[in-house]
Parts: sequence; C-alpha cells; structure tokens
Amino acid sequence: MTLHNDISYLKGVGPQRAEALQKELGIYTWGQLLLHFPFRYIDKSQIMKIRDVQSDAVAVQIQGQFISVREIGDGRVKRLAAIFGDDTGHIELVWFKGVKWAKAAIQLNVPYIIYGKPTEFKGKYSIPHPELELLDQSRIASGNELKPVYSTTEKLGVKGLNSNGISKLTRQLIEEVNGKIPENLSEEIIQRFKLLSRNDALCQVHVPSNLAMLDQARRRLKFEELFFIQMQLVKQKLLNTRMERGVVFEKVGHYFNEFYQKHLPFELTGAQKRVIKEIRADVARGHHMNRLIQGDVGSGKTIVAVISALLAIDNGYQACLMAPTEILAHQHYNGISELLAPLGLEVVLLTGSTPKGERKKIHEKLLNGEISLLIGTHALIEPVVQFKNLGLVIIDEQHRFGVAQRAALWKKATLPPHILVMTATPIPRTLAMTLYGDLDNSIIDELPPGRKPIQTQHKTDAKRLEVFGFMEEEIKKGRQIYVVYPLIEESEAMDYKDLQDGYESLVRRFPLPHYRISVVHGQMKQEARDYEMDLFVKGKTQIMVATTVIEVGVNVPNASVMIIESAERFGLSQLHQLRGRVGRGAEQSYCILMTGHKLSSDARTRLSTMVETTDGFKIAEVDLQLRGPGDLAGTQQSGVLNLRIADLAKDQKILAAARELALEIVDEDPHLTLEKNRPIAEHLILMSEHKSNWSRIS
Repeated sequence: MTLHNDISYLKGVGPQRAEALQKELGIYTWGQLLLHFPFRYIDKSQIMKIRDVQSDAVAVQIQGQFISVREIGDGRVKRLAAIFGDDTGHIELVWFKGVKWAKAAIQLNVPYIIYGKPTEFKGKYSIPHPELELLDQSRIASGNELKPVYSTTEKLGVKGLNSNGISKLTRQLIEEVNGKIPENLSEEIIQRFKLLSRNDALCQVHVPSNLAMLDQARRRLKFEELFFIQMQLVKQKLLNTRMERGVVFEKVGHYFNEFYQKHLPFELTGAQKRVIKEIRADVARGHHMNRLIQGDVGSGKTIVAVISALLAIDNGYQACLMAPTEILAHQHYNGISELLAPLGLEVVLLTGSTPKGERKKIHEKLLNGEISLLIGTHALIEPVVQFKNLGLVIIDEQHRFGVAQRAALWKKATLPPHILVMTATPIPRTLAMTLYGDLDNSIIDELPPGRKPIQTQHKTDAKRLEVFGFMEEEIKKGRQIYVVYPLIEESEAMDYKDLQDGYESLVRRFPLPHYRISVVHGQMKQEARDYEMDLFVKGKTQIMVATTVIEVGVNVPNASVMIIESAERFGLSQLHQLRGRVGRGAEQSYCILMTGHKLSSDARTRLSTMVETTDGFKIAEVDLQLRGPGDLAGTQQSGVLNLRIADLAKDQKILAAARELALEIVDEDPHLTLEKNRPIAEHLILMSEHKSNWSRIS
C-alpha cells in the first residue's frame, strides 16, 4: 500500500472515473484524494420540523416523505415541484435543473432526509435543489451523525461522483490506508502542541466520530499545512540571508555623499533615515537583499529608492527602476533625472513608446555601462535589454507586476541583484509574506510635515447634486478635482457608471467658459493623453475625468478632491491608490466614494474600511480577509492560497505558532539533518517536486 497508488486502482474508481477525477479535481493518487477535504458537514443529529423553518436559516435538514411530484412548464422553463411532508406540515421542493434526474430519484411515501436552504415567497417556504437521501441509506452509509460534503463538478456528477459518491470513495480509501499513513511531524512536535497523529487526523476529517474529534482533526491538519508553508519560507530566508551570495556595496561613496549633503531637496523624515540605514546594512553584507518598502502615497519612498540607487552606482553597479505604467515611468524619470542632474549621471527612460533608433542606442549604452540608472516599464524585461553590471532592481507599485515578469528582470544579472520593492498598499500576498514569510519589511510611517489626512466619505447617487455643489465650492477656492470611472463606455453586462456618460453630465453642470474639463483613458493615443494630462497638471483644466489609468503616476498637489464613481466596482488596493492622487499639497483633501443603493456585503466592507482608515496595512488586512493571500511561493498574485483546509485570515494563532516552530527548527538544524527532523525533510522534498519557488524575487 502507498499513498502514491494511482487513483484508478482504488475500488470503485476504474479508468473512466479516474480520468474524470484527474481532469476535474487534479486527483491522480490515493494521497491526493485523501487531501480533498470536505468543505462543510451536515449534522444529521439536527432534524428540523417543517413548522419551524425560517427564511433566514443558512440551511435546514428535514426528515419526512414525498407526498406528490409534478413537472411544470415546457422546454427551458420546465421545473420539477415536489411536496415533502412531516408530522407538522408540508414544504415545496423545487428543481430548475436536473429535472429528469430528480424525478427518477424520488420515491413517494418512503422516509427521506432532505437538506437545503429555504426561501420565502408570499409567506410560503420552498427549498430549491435540496440534497436527498433515503433515510436508511444515509444512516447506514455514514455510520455517524456528521456527514461530510465535498466540492465536485457537473462532469463528475455524471460519473456518479457527486458529494455522496466522493464520500463513498473516501470511506473506501480510509478502510485501505487506516493505520498505514506515514507521519510527517516528529513525536516531540505532536506532544508539544497536543496534536492528533496524521493518520488519525486524516481519517477523522473524512469520517468524524463526533464534533470534538473533527475539531481536533482540523486543528492538526491546519497546523501541518501552515507549518510546511512556513518551513519553505523560513528556509528560503535562511538561503537569502546566510547562504546565497549577492553583490556587495562596500562603500558609501562620492555620489551618495554629494547628493545627500548638497542636493537633497528637503530634510528626510526619521522613518526615511531608518529605512535607508536598513538598506545600507543589507547591501553591505554580501547576501541577497529582498526588501519591501511600504509607505502611504506621498511618504517619500521614491527618494529612498534614489539614494539606494546611488549606493549601487558608487560601487560600480547599474540600477534599474520598473514602473507599471508609462505615466508613472515618465513621472519617475522627470523627477529623478532632475534630482540627479547635478551629479552628471546618465539616467535614461525606456518604455514601449521609445522610438526604435533610440532603443538601439540605449541597449548599447547599457551594455558598455554608460547608463547608471534605467527607468522604464515592462520594456525593461525584454530579452534584448541587457546590462553590463546590474546590482539593484527597484520595482514600484509591485502588486501591478506578475511574479514571472519580475523574475525576467532579476535574471539579467550575473549575481542575484538586490531587490527593493515599493508599494503604498500591500496586497494580501505581500502582507502575508511580510508578516510571515521571507520578505524583509521596511515601513515609512511618517508623512512630510504639513500633510493633512484625506477625509473620505461614501455618498449614494441620491446625493449627486450635493456632491456637485461641493465640487463647485472647491473649484472656487482654486482647487482641482479628479472624477474616476470604472468603464469608458456603457456596458450591457455591468450596471456601472461609464466615463462618456459622466463626462457629458459634468459638461452640462460645469459649462464653458467658466470651467474646463480634461479627459484621460487607456484607449486614447499617448500624445492626446499627455496633452490632456499636461493641461490638468498646469492648472488649465479644473476637472480631470479619467479611468484607472491615473491610479498611479499622477502628481498634482493642487488637486484636492477625488471622486470615484461606482466605487463598489473597485478593490481596496485600487481605491487606496486612487485616493492617494490627492492629499499631496498642504490643503485639506477629500475622497468621495459614489455608489448606488444596492451593495454586496463585501462592497460595504470595502467602502466602510476606506471611510474609517487611511492606513495601508489596515486596508491590506481587510483585503486579506476578503480576497485571500495569494500563492506565497508561486506565481498566483491574489485569491485563494491553494490552502486545502487552513484560512490565513481566521487561523492567525495557528499560523503564528507554526511560524515560531519553523524558525526554531531551522535555527537549530538548517539542513534538517537531525533524525527527529527526518519526516519534515522528506515531506518538504515531496512538496517541492515539480514546483518552482518564486518567493525570493519578492
């Protein structure tokens, strides 16, 4: 027996079912089926009477009999309606899909258990698409009161592998492997954390004896899952900080000192000085730096990046800065080239719009080392772009890049270059890596003197005239206003405000010659976009109507109001970035989130979070709970972490304990050569097979 046995060799599977399990759920082996955990359980001890059914119930389980069944309608509108009763009353069960299957499955006047969510219409309750089981079958099959429910697909259902079918296979598997499942934690760890054995946990999670044993099984499996993720990350951090050789910036030289002493345009905040000190310590020790700089918009991340680039240049290396949009790349180039002009360093811009002839010259200068700092967009990762001696990679608004894109840039150096990533809002993946992973973290938690926190308000469409009046007052004060839309033109698929309609409404409300309005969106030609942007930057237009093309890279200190239309359409990270376009001057700034009245629960959470805080980390924590943390050691940027049973947002205590244990083990036994750690080492090898680790490139 082995958990690596092909799934087709499990009794009840066979070639056709095996192929379906492989294609639909990625289950090729016995072990993979064992790790396909139930996503919920039906407590069969909780039987509700029909008279007690309420519409706010999440789901109900009722024991009774089918009294009648009939088909209603024809063709695509056909549905199956059945009357189900117990000794307290009757309730209608309805199927809009699978009518033929449901009708064949129903027997009249035979005891059933049904399970589903009740809905109410005109005072009457019904249950659409309930789960059905004959009473005697359900009791005999489960053998207990907790019935597992598994995720499945329509194609698997055709093969008889609905939740019940998968449950039967899993019980068959447990009969085969119970008592033979190898342990992957030491006995010392199991005793210390009072964990079930792996064998018992995997058996109990599929066929729980009772609720208490199920809780223990889930705790063990969550701990195990999070612990091995932490072991991967902690070992990688050890490789970065102790073992992997990186370029060395030995000295603080002429360019750094000249700029710092004579050309720094303002006094650095204490937070900026602290972060620069952390970076200097990293780059001088001979190991690869992998550091995140987190700071709200306007906190001064860019000047820290510039000073870091000077450290590289002083030591004979080149630096590059990659931004996600041409607008932001141009802004960085204009600002940084002006800052460094007195030093005589060659700073060059490379984007998709750079003419072919100019590109060729840039490529030649990069190879011969004439260019000290290259600033650009995705154009930097093209294979033709080669450096003579790349020592520092700076990535701005890192959440806008895929991990593989950053890897392409990272590979352009002989030795691993130091990595510095900057963000105003850590996305969940970055948050998870920062708090629990292998990414060192620097926080710039001071705003420059005189900056006022942005006031954020949520308004519905009913308050639009009030918002127009507020815009007029701000314009009279000499201020400028952004109005951002999620769409350029009206969409039939999505009921959201569009830019074209909004522009026309604003022109009617703020007409010429008293007002002028700029329009910027991603489908405009670059020249037209630059022209409109320039009008706004120079104060010649009072209102900028735009899509999220202005999410990053626009710096207009006189702009004091950001209005985001259909704000429920945007994620927290985007909302926070858009809000950061204002608040860049000394005047009070405002962000107004406009929505309709109907909002989902998640949308309400996002909007209330924006109103309550401007703290990027707090916003990211909410984002973590709403979206999930992404793939810590893979290329997935957000969404489910591919966790089978743990939840980073809910299992923080388990994760913290797992993290602490991983640090302790790696510190004592970096290569996991001790006998007690042999099960851990073997399991890590299994996990790492066929999977690239991207985490060290941030």
